[in-house]
Amino acid sequence: MKTSWSRRHFLKATAGTGAGMALRGAGTAALVSATGFPQVALGAESPAVLGGKPVRTAPFSRWPVMDATDEQGWMEALKSGRWFRGSGDRVNRFEEAYAQLTGSKYCVATANGTSALFAAIGGLDVGPGDEVILPPYTFVATLNVILLQYALPVFVDSDPETFQIDARRVEASMTDRTALILPVHLGGSSADLDALLEIARRRKVRLVEDACQAHLAEWRGKKVGTWGDAGCFSFQASKNLNCGEGGAVLTQDPEIAERCHAFHNNGRGRGIGGFDASLSGCRGANLRLTEFQGALLMTQMARVEAQSRTREANAAYLTRVLSEIPGIRPARMYAGCTRNAYHLYMFRYDPAAFAGLSRAAFLKALSAEGIPGSTGYAPLNKEAFIEATLKSRAYRKIYPPEVLASWAERNQCPANDQLCREAVWFTQTMFLGTRDDMDQIAAAIRKIQTHAAKIAAA
Repeated sequence: MKTSWSRRHFLKATAGTGAGMALRGAGTAALVSATGFPQVALGAESPAVLGGKPVRTAPFSRWPVMDATDEQGWMEALKSGRWFRGSGDRVNRFEEAYAQLTGSKYCVATANGTSALFAAIGGLDVGPGDEVILPPYTFVATLNVILLQYALPVFVDSDPETFQIDARRVEASMTDRTALILPVHLGGSSADLDALLEIARRRKVRLVEDACQAHLAEWRGKKVGTWGDAGCFSFQASKNLNCGEGGAVLTQDPEIAERCHAFHNNGRGRGIGGFDASLSGCRGANLRLTEFQGALLMTQMARVEAQSRTREANAAYLTRVLSEIPGIRPARMYAGCTRNAYHLYMFRYDPAAFAGLSRAAFLKALSAEGIPGSTGYAPLNKEAFIEATLKSRAYRKIYPPEVLASWAERNQCPANDQLCREAVWFTQTMFLGTRDDMDQIAAAIRKIQTHAAKIAAA
């Protein structure tokens, strides 16, 4: 397989190390793996965590990316004096543009991703007495919107290979109270939509996609967030498309679109802008996006496709390289995932392949080499506030004692527990640079592996 890794690239990444000097004095044929990444130890160079020279000293790509168009759009909104939804047209224009970008019929912009999920669940009338299927490996907002509606969360274990909800376990967790399946397209990859949609159709329950981390990701060539009854996105500052805070609900159903719009607009329907307007007949909240955020999203959206392609190319290359390092297992994508947004690059770390070096020590050593990583999520199903919520007066009024008493046992997720002990994340900004950046990530991991015993003993 052809690769851009070259003798020059490796010498640059390992300048001054034993590996670099060895490569200068040797032919590369016997030192190169099937993917082209040199299979050599990093010699006598000490790891940075023990005082050696780091592999990388430059910061990764700055985020957010901005230029004069962002400033112009913001200032136009400012000078217009029309700052809130209903007084200007920037949010409306963004909704039209994002619907077109994603291939959705309808888009409702919201204040943030949590608001998008809240509006979608509220618009679908999921509430007290209902059960909602969700994964335990996700941001807490996915859970909070369920609790805000006084529905009962039901966690389905993770597939450690993909970091996604294990669709094979979903149906066994359903009851006659199940009203919604809420899969998360974690990190920008896709949950197994074929299996999940088939279960939802057969069991006659709603399906809402939490696509908050999956801008432009695709399942079988069609954008995620457009498959279920609704799909929700976040435009929070860390997201691949961002305006500081913001969100959106996508749907193909005009009735759902109207209900979500009303829910996010204090019960007022689409097109009703005045505060003295008639209510549309539903409860709601103020979850609206501002005109400033709409303006930023329009300019940010102009570069999201090019940025996504850069992430994809770099992530695909890094996966080929890391797959050759024992103990590093990049997250697998399901066959139907035809495009990964790579909001997160996720892999599992096995200490046994690193002389027993703990994950915490591995990440500390990696950071010293100039490569920032994190451990990702803790088991959401084990958070103490869930038990406190289920013991609250409201939940005790809604659900039978035996349902609440059996909740903890019913929601055990052992595969996810293990995943949470093994996971390592890189963020999307690390994939906006060059292939040399990917080579340095791999070189740092190999360097740590070479000296793992020494690091562990320090």
